[in-house]
Amino acid sequence: MCRSRFTSENKKWLGTSRDLRSQECGLDHPHPRRINLLGNMDKSKLRFTPSHEWVSIDGATATIGITDYAIKTLTDLVYIDLPQVGRTLAPGESFGEVESVKAVSELLAPVGGEIIEVNDAVADDLNLLADDPFGQGWLIKIRIAGTVPTDLLDAAAYEKTCEEHG
Repeated sequence: MCRSRFTSENKKWLGTSRDLRSQECGLDHPHPRRINLLGNMDKSKLRFTPSHEWVSIDGATATIGITDYAIKTLTDLVYIDLPQVGRTLAPGESFGEVESVKAVSELLAPVGGEIIEVNDAVADDLNLLADDPFGQGWLIKIRIAGTVPTDLLDAAAYEKTCEEHG
């Protein structure tokens, strides 16, 4: 039996269009395993670090998270340590850690600036990060100070890096 959360009023499952119907359960609704993890974000507009953080820049605000590749590599997440609002970060500076049953990984800021928002919901429910790393699983928002580093990867370069590392 399918346990998808489907809202009949808007014909959507977790904000994804009805076009992705389930072949697994036969019901007329999208199935969670077929949902695009990018949610409403356009991956071509994101920038990435070789350490698997992503950044979405909107004016002077940067939203930062970790990629689905990082989550897949880490496997079962057990803990995340996020910073406090008001802290100032330099590009490449550690702003926390994510821990899985396999390893602990530092979280590195792709851009510098002041942290203006922290997604505390992720610390309370790591499934948000595991299930939707490019949407509800974002980690912090920064008011950008200075220029955005030019060495951030576009989507194609990041995908190539991931392929090279298996």
